[in-house]
Amino acid sequence: MNQKILVVDDEEIIRDNLSFVLESEGFQVEKAENGLVAYNKVKEKHFDLIITDIEMPGMKGTELLEKVKSLDPQTAVIIITAYGSLETAISALRNGASDYILKPIEFDELIIKAKRLFEIKDLILENKILREEIHRQYDFENIVGKSAAIKNVFEMIKAVADTDSTVLISGKSGTGKELVARAIHYNSRRRNKRFVAVNCGAISENLIESELFGHKKGAFTGAISDKEGFIKAAEGGTLFLDEISEMPPQLQVKLLRAIQEKEYTPVGTTVSLPANVRFIATTNRNLEEEVKAGRFREDLYYRINVVEIRLPSLKEREEDIPLLANHFLDLYRKKLNKNIKGIDNEVMRALLNHEWKGEVRELENIIERAVIFAKGEYITLEDLPQSIVPSKSLFNFSYSGSLEESVKRFEKDYIMRALQQNEFNKEKTAEELKVGLSTLYRKLKELDIQI
Repeated sequence: MNQKILVVDDEEIIRDNLSFVLESEGFQVEKAENGLVAYNKVKEKHFDLIITDIEMPGMKGTELLEKVKSLDPQTAVIIITAYGSLETAISALRNGASDYILKPIEFDELIIKAKRLFEIKDLILENKILREEIHRQYDFENIVGKSAAIKNVFEMIKAVADTDSTVLISGKSGTGKELVARAIHYNSRRRNKRFVAVNCGAISENLIESELFGHKKGAFTGAISDKEGFIKAAEGGTLFLDEISEMPPQLQVKLLRAIQEKEYTPVGTTVSLPANVRFIATTNRNLEEEVKAGRFREDLYYRINVVEIRLPSLKEREEDIPLLANHFLDLYRKKLNKNIKGIDNEVMRALLNHEWKGEVRELENIIERAVIFAKGEYITLEDLPQSIVPSKSLFNFSYSGSLEESVKRFEKDYIMRALQQNEFNKEKTAEELKVGLSTLYRKLKELDIQI
Protein backbone atom coordinates (compact mmCIF):
# COMPACT_ATOMS: atom_id res chain seq x y z
CA MET A 1 0.00 0.00 0.00
CA ASN A 2 1.15 3.54 -0.74
CA GLN A 3 -1.16 5.35 1.70
CA LYS A 4 0.66 7.51 4.23
CA ILE A 5 -0.74 7.76 7.77
CA LEU A 6 0.31 10.13 10.57
CA VAL A 7 -0.41 8.94 14.13
CA VAL A 8 -0.67 11.76 16.68
CA ASP A 9 -0.87 11.03 20.43
CA ASP A 10 0.97 12.34 23.49
CA GLU A 11 1.17 8.80 24.94
CA GLU A 12 4.15 6.96 23.49
CA ILE A 13 2.72 3.49 24.04
CA ILE A 14 -0.42 4.36 22.06
CA ARG A 15 1.65 5.90 19.25
CA ASP A 16 3.88 2.85 19.04
CA ASN A 17 1.06 0.31 19.21
CA LEU A 18 -1.01 2.09 16.54
CA SER A 19 2.03 2.45 14.27
CA PHE A 20 2.91 -1.25 14.65
CA VAL A 21 -0.64 -2.40 13.80
CA LEU A 22 -0.97 -0.06 10.81
CA GLU A 23 2.47 -0.94 9.42
CA SER A 24 1.62 -4.64 9.72
CA GLU A 25 -1.32 -3.90 7.36
CA GLY A 26 1.06 -2.40 4.80
CA PHE A 27 0.54 1.32 5.48
CA GLN A 28 3.40 3.84 5.61
CA VAL A 29 3.27 5.37 9.10
CA GLU A 30 4.87 8.38 10.81
CA LYS A 31 4.39 9.49 14.42
CA ALA A 32 3.99 12.83 16.22
CA GLU A 33 3.80 13.41 19.99
CA ASN A 34 1.48 16.42 19.81
CA GLY A 35 -0.59 18.57 17.46
CA LEU A 36 2.12 21.16 16.83
CA VAL A 37 4.70 18.56 15.73
CA ALA A 38 2.03 16.93 13.56
CA TYR A 39 1.11 20.23 11.93
CA ASN A 40 4.75 20.93 11.06
CA LYS A 41 4.95 17.51 9.40
CA VAL A 42 1.77 18.20 7.42
CA LYS A 43 3.29 21.47 6.17
CA GLU A 44 6.24 19.51 4.79
CA LYS A 45 4.45 16.56 3.14
CA HIS A 46 1.04 15.14 2.27
CA PHE A 47 -0.60 12.47 4.45
CA ASP A 48 -3.62 10.50 3.24
CA LEU A 49 -4.89 9.98 6.80
CA ILE A 50 -4.22 11.50 10.23
CA ILE A 51 -5.27 9.57 13.33
CA THR A 52 -5.17 11.96 16.27
CA ASP A 53 -6.10 12.12 19.93
CA ILE A 54 -8.24 15.08 20.99
CA GLU A 55 -6.72 15.97 24.37
CA MET A 56 -3.01 16.81 23.96
CA PRO A 57 -0.76 19.55 25.36
CA GLY A 58 0.27 22.41 23.07
CA MET A 59 -2.30 21.88 20.32
CA LYS A 60 -5.48 19.83 20.71
CA GLY A 61 -6.70 17.42 18.07
CA THR A 62 -9.62 19.70 17.19
CA GLU A 63 -7.26 22.61 16.46
CA LEU A 64 -5.03 20.30 14.42
CA LEU A 65 -8.10 19.19 12.45
CA GLU A 66 -9.00 22.81 11.64
CA LYS A 67 -5.47 23.65 10.49
CA VAL A 68 -5.08 20.46 8.45
CA LYS A 69 -8.39 20.99 6.63
CA SER A 70 -7.34 24.54 5.82
CA LEU A 71 -3.91 23.43 4.57
CA ASP A 72 -4.77 20.13 2.84
CA PRO A 73 -8.53 19.44 2.50
CA GLN A 74 -7.88 16.04 0.84
CA THR A 75 -6.38 14.61 4.05
CA ALA A 76 -8.80 12.40 6.00
CA VAL A 77 -8.82 12.68 9.82
CA ILE A 78 -9.93 10.10 12.40
CA ILE A 79 -10.41 11.46 15.92
CA ILE A 80 -9.54 9.32 18.99
CA THR A 81 -11.69 10.22 21.95
CA ALA A 82 -12.78 8.98 25.37
CA TYR A 83 -16.46 8.18 25.85
CA GLY A 84 -16.88 11.29 28.01
CA SER A 85 -15.67 13.51 25.14
CA LEU A 86 -18.11 12.10 22.60
CA GLU A 87 -19.79 15.48 22.06
CA THR A 88 -16.41 16.94 21.11
CA ALA A 89 -15.90 14.12 18.58
CA ILE A 90 -19.33 14.77 17.04
CA SER A 91 -18.47 18.47 16.79
CA ALA A 92 -15.22 17.47 15.06
CA LEU A 93 -17.23 15.44 12.51
CA ARG A 94 -19.23 18.57 11.71
CA ASN A 95 -15.96 20.44 11.19
CA GLY A 96 -14.54 18.00 8.68
CA ALA A 97 -13.32 14.90 10.55
CA SER A 98 -13.95 11.72 8.56
CA ASP A 99 -14.65 9.44 11.54
CA TYR A 100 -13.93 8.88 15.24
CA ILE A 101 -12.96 5.96 17.44
CA LEU A 102 -13.47 5.50 21.17
CA LYS A 103 -10.88 4.58 23.80
CA PRO A 104 -9.87 1.92 24.63
CA ILE A 105 -8.95 1.49 20.96
CA GLU A 106 -10.10 -1.67 19.18
CA PHE A 107 -7.37 -2.18 16.60
CA ASP A 108 -9.53 -4.27 14.28
CA GLU A 109 -12.17 -1.53 14.23
CA LEU A 110 -9.54 1.10 13.48
CA ILE A 111 -8.12 -0.92 10.56
CA ILE A 112 -11.62 -1.44 9.11
CA LYS A 113 -12.39 2.29 9.35
CA ALA A 114 -9.07 3.30 7.80
CA LYS A 115 -9.47 0.90 4.88
CA ARG A 116 -13.06 2.00 4.34
CA LEU A 117 -11.96 5.65 4.19
CA PHE A 118 -9.35 4.83 1.56
CA GLU A 119 -11.90 2.88 -0.47
CA ILE A 120 -14.27 5.88 -0.36
CA LYS A 121 -11.45 8.25 -1.36
CA ASP A 122 -10.57 5.96 -4.30
CA LEU A 123 -14.21 5.89 -5.42
CA ILE A 124 -14.45 9.69 -5.19
CA LEU A 125 -11.26 10.06 -7.22
CA GLU A 126 -12.46 7.52 -9.78
CA ASN A 127 -15.80 9.31 -10.03
CA LYS A 128 -14.01 12.64 -10.51
CA ILE A 129 -11.82 11.18 -13.26
CA LEU A 130 -14.87 9.66 -14.99
CA ARG A 131 -16.74 12.98 -14.79
CA GLU A 132 -13.76 14.78 -16.30
CA GLU A 133 -13.51 12.15 -19.05
CA ILE A 134 -17.22 12.51 -19.83
CA HIS A 135 -16.81 16.29 -19.82
CA ARG A 136 -13.95 16.01 -22.34
CA GLN A 137 -15.94 13.54 -24.45
CA TYR A 138 -18.91 15.88 -24.69
CA ASP A 139 -17.04 19.18 -24.77
CA PHE A 140 -18.56 21.15 -27.66
CA GLU A 141 -15.04 21.74 -28.98
CA ASN A 142 -14.91 17.98 -29.69
CA ILE A 143 -17.93 18.18 -31.98
CA VAL A 144 -16.06 17.77 -35.25
CA GLY A 145 -16.30 20.41 -37.95
CA LYS A 146 -15.00 23.71 -39.26
CA SER A 147 -17.84 24.73 -41.60
CA ALA A 148 -19.71 27.97 -40.97
CA ALA A 149 -22.88 25.96 -40.25
CA ILE A 150 -21.29 23.91 -37.44
CA LYS A 151 -19.40 26.91 -36.04
CA ASN A 152 -22.76 28.60 -35.60
CA VAL A 153 -23.87 25.57 -33.53
CA PHE A 154 -20.73 25.94 -31.36
CA GLU A 155 -21.52 29.59 -30.69
CA MET A 156 -25.09 28.78 -29.68
CA ILE A 157 -23.92 26.04 -27.29
CA LYS A 158 -21.46 28.49 -25.69
CA ALA A 159 -24.17 31.11 -25.27
CA VAL A 160 -26.86 28.83 -23.82
CA ALA A 161 -24.86 26.24 -21.83
CA ASP A 162 -24.53 28.09 -18.53
CA THR A 163 -28.15 29.23 -18.41
CA ASP A 164 -31.19 27.25 -17.29
CA SER A 165 -33.16 28.10 -20.45
CA THR A 166 -35.08 25.34 -22.17
CA VAL A 167 -33.49 24.34 -25.48
CA LEU A 168 -35.03 22.72 -28.55
CA ILE A 169 -32.56 20.92 -30.82
CA SER A 170 -33.92 20.23 -34.30
CA GLY A 171 -32.45 18.37 -37.24
CA LYS A 172 -32.61 15.15 -39.20
CA SER A 173 -32.06 11.78 -37.52
CA GLY A 174 -28.35 11.06 -37.24
CA THR A 175 -27.13 14.66 -37.15
CA GLY A 176 -25.96 14.41 -33.52
CA LYS A 177 -28.76 16.00 -31.51
CA GLU A 178 -28.02 14.05 -28.32
CA LEU A 179 -24.31 14.90 -28.61
CA VAL A 180 -25.23 18.61 -28.62
CA ALA A 181 -27.61 18.13 -25.66
CA ARG A 182 -24.84 16.44 -23.65
CA ALA A 183 -22.38 19.18 -24.65
CA ILE A 184 -24.81 21.76 -23.24
CA HIS A 185 -25.20 19.77 -19.99
CA TYR A 186 -21.50 19.09 -19.42
CA ASN A 187 -20.63 22.75 -19.99
CA SER A 188 -23.31 24.00 -17.58
CA ARG A 189 -23.51 24.56 -13.83
CA ARG A 190 -25.42 21.27 -13.65
CA ARG A 191 -22.50 19.21 -15.03
CA ASN A 192 -21.95 17.32 -11.75
CA LYS A 193 -25.58 16.14 -11.63
CA ARG A 194 -27.24 13.54 -13.83
CA PHE A 195 -28.06 13.78 -17.52
CA VAL A 196 -31.17 11.63 -17.97
CA ALA A 197 -32.19 10.77 -21.53
CA VAL A 198 -35.77 9.77 -22.35
CA ASN A 199 -36.81 8.58 -25.80
CA CYS A 200 -40.42 9.75 -25.97
CA GLY A 201 -41.19 7.44 -28.88
CA ALA A 202 -39.76 4.29 -27.31
CA ILE A 203 -42.05 4.17 -24.25
CA SER A 204 -45.63 2.95 -24.66
CA GLU A 205 -48.36 5.56 -24.38
CA ASN A 206 -49.79 3.79 -21.31
CA LEU A 207 -46.52 3.96 -19.39
CA ILE A 208 -44.90 7.23 -20.37
CA GLU A 209 -46.72 9.36 -17.76
CA SER A 210 -45.65 7.01 -14.97
CA GLU A 211 -42.10 6.79 -16.36
CA LEU A 212 -41.79 10.57 -16.56
CA PHE A 213 -43.52 11.68 -13.37
CA GLY A 214 -43.38 8.52 -11.24
CA HIS A 215 -46.31 6.94 -9.44
CA LYS A 216 -47.59 5.98 -5.99
CA LYS A 217 -48.26 2.42 -4.92
CA GLY A 218 -51.73 1.31 -6.08
CA ALA A 219 -52.09 4.15 -8.62
CA PHE A 220 -52.96 1.56 -11.29
CA THR A 221 -52.93 -2.19 -11.83
CA GLY A 222 -49.36 -3.39 -11.46
CA ALA A 223 -48.18 -0.43 -9.37
CA ILE A 224 -47.04 -2.61 -6.46
CA SER A 225 -44.72 0.03 -5.00
CA ASP A 226 -43.87 3.72 -5.23
CA LYS A 227 -41.70 4.64 -8.22
CA GLU A 228 -39.66 7.74 -8.89
CA GLY A 229 -39.90 9.05 -12.45
CA PHE A 230 -37.31 10.49 -14.81
CA ILE A 231 -37.86 14.03 -13.50
CA LYS A 232 -36.90 12.94 -9.99
CA ALA A 233 -33.95 10.95 -11.35
CA ALA A 234 -32.65 14.11 -13.05
CA GLU A 235 -32.93 16.21 -9.87
CA GLY A 236 -30.46 19.10 -10.10
CA GLY A 237 -29.35 18.00 -13.57
CA THR A 238 -30.75 17.84 -17.10
CA LEU A 239 -33.75 15.95 -18.49
CA PHE A 240 -33.27 15.22 -22.18
CA LEU A 241 -36.55 14.56 -24.01
CA ASP A 242 -35.57 12.91 -27.29
CA GLU A 243 -38.13 13.17 -30.12
CA ILE A 244 -40.61 15.17 -28.06
CA SER A 245 -43.00 15.27 -31.03
CA GLU A 246 -43.85 11.62 -30.22
CA MET A 247 -45.26 12.55 -26.79
CA PRO A 248 -49.01 11.81 -26.46
CA PRO A 249 -51.22 14.97 -26.48
CA GLN A 250 -52.74 14.28 -23.03
CA LEU A 251 -49.27 14.23 -21.49
CA GLN A 252 -48.11 17.42 -23.19
CA VAL A 253 -50.21 19.62 -20.87
CA LYS A 254 -48.63 17.99 -17.78
CA LEU A 255 -45.15 18.45 -19.21
CA LEU A 256 -45.97 22.11 -19.91
CA ARG A 257 -46.80 22.59 -16.22
CA ALA A 258 -43.57 20.90 -15.15
CA ILE A 259 -41.52 23.21 -17.37
CA GLN A 260 -43.51 26.35 -16.66
CA GLU A 261 -44.24 25.99 -12.94
CA LYS A 262 -41.19 23.86 -12.09
CA GLU A 263 -43.38 21.28 -10.35
CA TYR A 264 -45.09 18.01 -11.21
CA THR A 265 -47.54 15.52 -9.71
CA PRO A 266 -46.78 11.76 -9.65
CA VAL A 267 -49.55 9.45 -10.88
CA GLY A 268 -51.91 8.47 -8.07
CA THR A 269 -51.31 11.49 -5.82
CA THR A 270 -52.41 15.12 -5.57
CA VAL A 271 -49.20 16.32 -3.97
CA SER A 272 -47.00 18.47 -6.23
CA LEU A 273 -43.22 18.05 -6.09
CA PRO A 274 -40.56 20.55 -7.19
CA ALA A 275 -38.92 19.93 -10.58
CA ASN A 276 -35.36 21.22 -10.25
CA VAL A 277 -34.23 20.14 -13.71
CA ARG A 278 -33.23 21.74 -16.97
CA PHE A 279 -35.25 20.57 -19.97
CA ILE A 280 -33.65 19.96 -23.37
CA ALA A 281 -35.81 18.52 -26.15
CA THR A 282 -35.14 17.30 -29.68
CA THR A 283 -37.25 16.78 -32.76
CA ASN A 284 -36.66 15.58 -36.32
CA ARG A 285 -40.10 16.83 -37.33
CA ASN A 286 -41.23 20.36 -38.10
CA LEU A 287 -43.02 21.22 -34.85
CA GLU A 288 -44.74 24.25 -36.39
CA GLU A 289 -46.38 21.89 -38.88
CA GLU A 290 -47.24 19.51 -36.02
CA VAL A 291 -48.92 22.41 -34.17
CA LYS A 292 -50.94 23.34 -37.28
CA ALA A 293 -52.00 19.71 -37.67
CA GLY A 294 -53.19 19.65 -34.03
CA ARG A 295 -50.74 16.96 -32.97
CA PHE A 296 -48.59 19.19 -30.76
CA ARG A 297 -49.70 21.85 -28.27
CA GLU A 298 -48.88 25.39 -29.35
CA ASP A 299 -48.21 26.59 -25.78
CA LEU A 300 -45.79 23.71 -25.16
CA TYR A 301 -44.03 24.43 -28.44
CA TYR A 302 -43.36 28.03 -27.43
CA ARG A 303 -42.30 26.96 -23.93
CA ILE A 304 -39.66 24.48 -25.13
CA ASN A 305 -38.56 26.69 -28.01
CA VAL A 306 -36.93 29.41 -25.89
CA VAL A 307 -33.71 28.69 -27.78
CA GLU A 308 -33.67 26.54 -30.92
CA ILE A 309 -30.44 25.00 -32.18
CA ARG A 310 -30.91 23.62 -35.68
CA LEU A 311 -28.33 21.03 -36.68
CA PRO A 312 -27.24 21.18 -40.32
CA SER A 313 -27.34 18.09 -42.53
CA LEU A 314 -24.11 16.76 -44.05
CA LYS A 315 -25.22 18.24 -47.37
CA GLU A 316 -25.05 21.67 -45.72
CA ARG A 317 -21.57 21.00 -44.30
CA GLU A 318 -19.85 18.90 -46.98
CA GLU A 319 -16.45 20.37 -46.11
CA ASP A 320 -16.72 18.62 -42.72
CA ILE A 321 -17.02 15.12 -44.26
CA PRO A 322 -13.22 14.52 -44.51
CA LEU A 323 -12.77 15.75 -40.92
CA LEU A 324 -15.55 13.49 -39.66
CA ALA A 325 -14.29 10.50 -41.65
CA ASN A 326 -10.77 10.87 -40.22
CA HIS A 327 -12.18 11.43 -36.73
CA PHE A 328 -14.15 8.16 -36.90
CA LEU A 329 -11.15 6.38 -38.45
CA ASP A 330 -8.99 7.44 -35.49
CA LEU A 331 -11.72 6.35 -33.07
CA TYR A 332 -12.25 2.86 -34.52
CA ARG A 333 -8.67 1.97 -35.36
CA LYS A 334 -7.89 2.47 -31.67
CA LYS A 335 -11.01 0.65 -30.54
CA LEU A 336 -10.49 -2.26 -32.94
CA ASN A 337 -6.68 -2.22 -32.65
CA LYS A 338 -6.13 -1.94 -36.42
CA ASN A 339 -2.96 -0.46 -37.92
CA ILE A 340 -4.60 1.78 -40.55
CA LYS A 341 -2.81 4.96 -41.61
CA GLY A 342 -5.59 6.69 -43.49
CA ILE A 343 -8.25 6.85 -46.18
CA ASP A 344 -7.25 6.81 -49.85
CA ASN A 345 -8.35 9.55 -52.26
CA GLU A 346 -10.87 7.42 -54.19
CA VAL A 347 -12.68 6.57 -50.94
CA MET A 348 -12.76 10.22 -49.86
CA ARG A 349 -14.23 11.20 -53.24
CA ALA A 350 -16.87 8.47 -52.83
CA LEU A 351 -17.74 9.76 -49.35
CA LEU A 352 -18.03 13.34 -50.63
CA ASN A 353 -20.31 12.27 -53.51
CA HIS A 354 -22.58 10.01 -51.46
CA GLU A 355 -26.07 11.13 -50.43
CA TRP A 356 -26.00 10.71 -46.65
CA LYS A 357 -29.61 9.87 -45.84
CA GLY A 358 -28.52 8.61 -42.40
CA GLU A 359 -26.38 11.71 -41.81
CA VAL A 360 -23.36 11.59 -39.45
CA ARG A 361 -24.52 8.32 -37.88
CA GLU A 362 -24.44 6.60 -41.29
CA LEU A 363 -20.96 8.01 -41.99
CA GLU A 364 -19.71 6.69 -38.64
CA ASN A 365 -21.15 3.23 -39.36
CA ILE A 366 -19.53 3.15 -42.82
CA ILE A 367 -16.09 4.02 -41.40
CA GLU A 368 -16.44 1.45 -38.59
CA ARG A 369 -17.33 -1.21 -41.17
CA ALA A 370 -14.41 -0.18 -43.38
CA VAL A 371 -11.97 -0.44 -40.47
CA ILE A 372 -13.26 -3.96 -39.73
CA PHE A 373 -12.76 -5.16 -43.32
CA ALA A 374 -9.61 -3.19 -44.23
CA LYS A 375 -6.66 -5.47 -45.03
CA GLY A 376 -4.04 -2.84 -45.89
CA GLU A 377 -2.70 0.34 -44.36
CA TYR A 378 -5.31 2.49 -46.11
CA ILE A 379 -9.06 2.16 -46.48
CA THR A 380 -9.87 1.49 -50.16
CA LEU A 381 -13.05 1.21 -52.20
CA GLU A 382 -13.00 -2.55 -51.62
CA ASP A 383 -13.61 -1.91 -47.91
CA LEU A 384 -16.80 0.07 -48.54
CA PRO A 385 -20.31 -1.36 -49.05
CA GLN A 386 -21.54 -1.29 -52.65
CA SER A 387 -24.06 1.43 -51.81
CA ILE A 388 -21.15 3.84 -51.32
CA VAL A 389 -18.92 2.75 -54.21
CA PRO A 390 -19.54 4.96 -57.27
CA SER A 391 -20.73 3.12 -60.38
CA LYS A 392 -18.31 3.23 -63.28
CA SER A 393 -19.45 5.27 -66.23
CA LEU A 394 -20.58 3.35 -69.28
CA PHE A 395 -18.17 5.43 -71.32
CA ASN A 396 -15.18 4.43 -69.18
CA PHE A 397 -14.95 1.21 -71.15
CA SER A 398 -12.27 -0.54 -73.21
CA TYR A 399 -13.09 -0.75 -76.93
CA SER A 400 -10.33 -3.24 -77.74
CA GLY A 401 -11.29 -6.53 -79.34
CA SER A 402 -14.34 -7.47 -81.37
CA LEU A 403 -17.81 -6.03 -80.85
CA GLU A 404 -19.02 -9.40 -79.56
CA GLU A 405 -16.24 -9.59 -76.94
CA SER A 406 -16.83 -5.99 -75.83
CA VAL A 407 -20.56 -6.57 -75.44
CA LYS A 408 -19.86 -9.69 -73.36
CA ARG A 409 -17.44 -7.77 -71.11
CA PHE A 410 -19.99 -4.99 -70.64
CA GLU A 411 -22.83 -7.47 -70.02
CA LYS A 412 -20.77 -9.38 -67.44
CA ASP A 413 -19.77 -6.20 -65.61
CA TYR A 414 -23.35 -4.87 -65.68
CA ILE A 415 -24.84 -8.10 -64.26
CA MET A 416 -22.13 -8.33 -61.59
CA ARG A 417 -22.87 -4.78 -60.40
CA ALA A 418 -26.60 -5.48 -60.34
CA LEU A 419 -25.97 -8.61 -58.24
CA GLN A 420 -23.76 -6.67 -55.82
CA GLN A 421 -26.36 -3.90 -55.50
CA ASN A 422 -28.96 -6.54 -54.59
CA GLU A 423 -26.62 -8.41 -52.23
CA PHE A 424 -26.52 -11.35 -54.70
CA ASN A 425 -30.26 -11.99 -54.46
CA LYS A 426 -30.95 -13.48 -57.92
CA GLU A 427 -34.73 -12.96 -57.82
CA LYS A 428 -34.36 -9.23 -57.03
CA THR A 429 -31.57 -8.87 -59.60
CA ALA A 430 -33.66 -10.49 -62.36
CA GLU A 431 -36.58 -8.25 -61.46
CA GLU A 432 -34.37 -5.14 -61.57
CA LEU A 433 -32.85 -6.17 -64.92
CA LYS A 434 -36.37 -6.92 -66.21
CA VAL A 435 -35.46 -10.45 -67.32
CA GLY A 436 -36.79 -13.81 -66.26
CA LEU A 437 -34.97 -15.73 -63.55
CA SER A 438 -34.15 -18.53 -66.00
CA THR A 439 -32.66 -15.93 -68.38
CA LEU A 440 -30.45 -14.61 -65.60
CA TYR A 441 -29.24 -18.13 -64.75
CA ARG A 442 -28.45 -18.73 -68.43
CA LYS A 443 -26.47 -15.48 -68.61
CA LEU A 444 -24.53 -16.37 -65.48
CA LYS A 445 -23.49 -19.63 -67.09
CA GLU A 446 -22.71 -18.10 -70.52
CA LEU A 447 -20.59 -15.29 -69.03
CA ASP A 448 -18.90 -17.58 -66.48
CA ILE A 449 -20.04 -15.49 -63.50
CA GLN A 450 -19.18 -17.44 -60.35
CA ILE A 451 -21.24 -16.50 -57.25
